[in-house]
Amino acid sequence: MYYELFKHVLIGPPARAYYKPWAEGVENIPETGGAILASNHLSVSDSLFLPLVIERKVVFLGKSEYFTGKGVKGWATRSFMSGIGTIPVHRGGGRASEAALRAGLQVLIGGELLGIYPEGTRSPDGRLYRGKTGVARMAIEAGVPIIPVAMVGTGEAQPIGQTIPSRSDIGVKIGAPLNIEAYAGRQDDRDALRELTDHVMNAIQELSGQEYADRDAAQYKRELAREAKEPDA
Repeated sequence: MYYELFKHVLIGPPARAYYKPWAEGVENIPETGGAILASNHLSVSDSLFLPLVIERKVVFLGKSEYFTGKGVKGWATRSFMSGIGTIPVHRGGGRASEAALRAGLQVLIGGELLGIYPEGTRSPDGRLYRGKTGVARMAIEAGVPIIPVAMVGTGEAQPIGQTIPSRSDIGVKIGAPLNIEAYAGRQDDRDALRELTDHVMNAIQELSGQEYADRDAAQYKRELAREAKEPDA
């Protein structure tokens, strides 16, 4: 109920009127049934503009920290994430990763659209980074298609650290669903998961035109943070 109010009354209409986001390939979204929308990730606002150009509801998995902030900023973040249909999950390995996987599977088995950023975090420099294999595993287990998505212009409209996106040329490119039939029953095959995930990232890159960086984005961010703390020689 809150999602519909948020999308169609509180935020959706004014956001569409002000930003005028454009979209290509909307016809690739199935009218019914579960599917994964696998997108590049340039900005927090990706989770706002993608649902705005799609009629169906899109559910996202988001870090639990978005729901635990204090004060006015914490309330605003929590309200925004709830409004765009985000399910809070704990980040990290082991049980946390498994919990996120199970939460995503429940969405897909329930016949809904699940929005996923396979890179696992926002790109630190605009490049497209190596995808995590959870996107492939969920698609195989749930037996749903993966639809590649490219967000365009959101990184320029809302760079890291900026609260509200600037008015800019913001768009969404939606590719044709990827056929995963060849991977049926191979959700525990690491090679198959990596192969399918790389296929997904290649499809996203074709849509976005981004330079590809064959490394983990979160690890690269940690390296950048350490370098920033180190004193100059």
